[in-house]
Amino acid sequence: MKAAAPEPLAEARIEVYAPERSLLVAALLSMSGGFLDAFTWMSLGVFASSQTGNVVFIGVDALSGQWQRALHHLLPLAAFILGAVVAIRTRAALRCLVGEIVCLGAAMLLLHRVSDQITILVISFGVALQSASFRQVERWKYLSVTVTGNMLRAIDQFVAASDLDAARGTGTMLALCSMFLIGAALGGCFTRWLGPWSLALPIASSACVLWLCRRPGHPH
Repeated sequence: MKAAAPEPLAEARIEVYAPERSLLVAALLSMSGGFLDAFTWMSLGVFASSQTGNVVFIGVDALSGQWQRALHHLLPLAAFILGAVVAIRTRAALRCLVGEIVCLGAAMLLLHRVSDQITILVISFGVALQSASFRQVERWKYLSVTVTGNMLRAIDQFVAASDLDAARGTGTMLALCSMFLIGAALGGCFTRWLGPWSLALPIASSACVLWLCRRPGHPH
C-alpha cells in the first residue's frame, strides 16, 4: 500500500511542471493576448480576445439603434466562441497553436486587402484556438486573453492563505497581468509603426511557445 504512494505524486509533479504549463509559456501567451487586443482595436475597431469589451459595445450600439456597429462587435464574439468549441473538442493544444499562427499569418497578409469583417473573424478564431487550449500555469488556472480573472485569482490567493504556495500563486497571476499590459503597450506602438506587419510579433511569440512545448515522446 505505501509503496504505491510515490507514483501518483510523481505523475502530479510531471503534470504541474509540463512545459505547456510553465510560467514562461503563460507569460508569452498573455503578452500576445494584450498585443492582439491593442492591434485589433487600433486597426479594426474591435477586440480580438477580450470579448467583454465587445459585449459592452454590442449592448451600447444595439440600444442606440446602431445595428451595423453592433454587428461589427458581434463578429469577433461569434468567431471566438467557434474557435473555443473547436479547441475544447479537439483537445490538441499544439495543433490549435499552429492554427492560431496560420490565422495570424493570414490576417497579416489580408488586412485591408479583403473585407475587414473577414480579417476580424480569422483573428478572433485563431486567438480562441490558443486561449482555450492553454488555461493552466503550473497548478493554477488562468486566461491569456484577460486581466480581470487573473487579478481576482491573485487576490484570492493572497487573501485565502499566507503560505509560500499562495504567495507564489499571487505573484504568478500578477506577472501574467503585467505581461498582458506590456503586450498591449507593445501592440499600440508596433501597430502605429508597422501596421499589419506588427502581427509578426505575436506570431513569433506563439512560434516560440510551440518550440518550448514540442519535445519527443510528449503526448499532445
